Amino acid sequence: MSDVNGVALTVLILLFALVTVMGFYASRWRRPASMESLDEWGLGGRKFGTWVTWFLLGGDLYTAYTFVAVPAAMFATGAVAGFFAVPYTIILYPIIFVFMARLWSVSHRHGYVTPADFVRGRYSSRGLSLAIAITGFLATMPYIALQLVGIQAVLEVAGLGGGSNWVAKDAPLFIAFALLAAYTYSSGLRAPAVIAFVKDTLIYLVIIVAIVYLPGKVGGWDAVFGSAADKMASENPATGAPTGVFIPTGMDNHWAYATLALGSALALFMYPHSITATLSSQSRNTIRRNASILPAYSFILGLLALLGWVAIAAGTQPVGLDGEPNAQLVIPQLFEDMFPSWFAGVAWAAIAIGALVPAAIMSIAAANTFTRNIYKEFIKPHATAKQEAQVSKLASLVVKIFALVFVLSLDKQNAINFQLLGGIWILQTLPAIVFSLYTKWFHRWGLLVGWAVGMVYGTMSAYDVINPITGKHFGGSLAEIPVIGTLGYIALTAFVINVVVAAVITLALRAGKVDNGVDETIAGDYFADAGDPRVMKRLPEVGEPAGGSPTT
Repeated sequence: MSDVNGVALTVLILLFALVTVMGFYASRWRRPASMESLDEWGLGGRKFGTWVTWFLLGGDLYTAYTFVAVPAAMFATGAVAGFFAVPYTIILYPIIFVFMARLWSVSHRHGYVTPADFVRGRYSSRGLSLAIAITGFLATMPYIALQLVGIQAVLEVAGLGGGSNWVAKDAPLFIAFALLAAYTYSSGLRAPAVIAFVKDTLIYLVIIVAIVYLPGKVGGWDAVFGSAADKMASENPATGAPTGVFIPTGMDNHWAYATLALGSALALFMYPHSITATLSSQSRNTIRRNASILPAYSFILGLLALLGWVAIAAGTQPVGLDGEPNAQLVIPQLFEDMFPSWFAGVAWAAIAIGALVPAAIMSIAAANTFTRNIYKEFIKPHATAKQEAQVSKLASLVVKIFALVFVLSLDKQNAINFQLLGGIWILQTLPAIVFSLYTKWFHRWGLLVGWAVGMVYGTMSAYDVINPITGKHFGGSLAEIPVIGTLGYIALTAFVINVVVAAVITLALRAGKVDNGVDETIAGDYFADAGDPRVMKRLPEVGEPAGGSPTT
């Protein structure tokens, strides 16, 4: 405890306490007559406007781990591993502008809470719906755990997290996630919506100050880029190869960079937490306006990524309390080294609070998925809206506990490996969700088999990637692309195979005139907007079966 930065830690604790109070207050914010339904607890009443949705989505997509991992990757291995995150968030928003409004409309019309709900309604297929739900659930779990990694990085640099007893080592994490669990349980999605205002304000403040102030302290941008180029060109003694990539050159690097960006963009809004935040919007135009203004976060992300190279020029030494180098500590350590203690505390708070917003949304999304697509579908089909809300609240607690145990009991690298797998897995749900928003040409059995093949191929390919330093499996997300023969993102390769298999099986089943299930949606459902009495469904009252009934 002698290395604790008292001033910075005090600022961190005060800001953390502030957002905790806000989290509990959120249960009173725009409070409805009852919170006992997934529409109110899990989707905030589907009433969030443009700015609330913007902060919520920004807080959801740009997580604490993003603000730790992206500059850490730039610091450790350079542009291919780190900077691809910037173009992928830019090309992401035109993609969601096109299809997310349609998903919002059909979900508004039929009371869908999860993407698996939509697939179930589109194809009347419990198997395909279950596959989408399980994939989303599994992909979300390690993502929640990685938010803990972000908080751990801050606590470790602050001087906490060391020692041989759990009080010194793990108690801060227990306290943080106990508070998170409590106010998420009481306030639902309203809690991260309120806290996101503080989180994003702090993030913008810290990064803008850092990008203006720090380069001048290390000799200017020429020194920053020169130091980064020298480090990336230097030999890694463990592998004998260059340490990293300063500017991608050669076809292998180009394909790796491009496929990582495109595949990540396609995958991000397939995660249940991304869709949950979107479905909380009050109208389809709210989503489109957000797709237009969310690139502001990409600008900040680009600046943040460059801080990884600023840390190289500053000579930052990210060493953990165990004495081992840990690149994920580089940004918290840079802030402590270069800023006054009070501002370092503000910066640490921005990262730590940045974990709370996405962790809350992710746990709510995972709980909603379990409740709607497993509990209600297979365990209690006639569950009331109140029972759904109660089960989802309990499930959100279990999800957080699992994430906490996962991080505390396993090596952090396992959490990272599982998150890499999560990205590969979640992309395999895109054909069933996005393609089905426009056409029912694909057969449900074709989509299911394509999903299974993509999952198996992606998992096996990721397993075969060996870390050259540790010699362990799941050493990265790049592997040779069949036919092309260059390195590319495994998830995108698996996705292409998924679509090809689904198309071939669909052609065979359509030729055999095999039934493709009953579609409960109609063309007008995909253009429904808030307040349209012709297409709205009445939300269920407390005590009646969830699902509602048409007003017409």
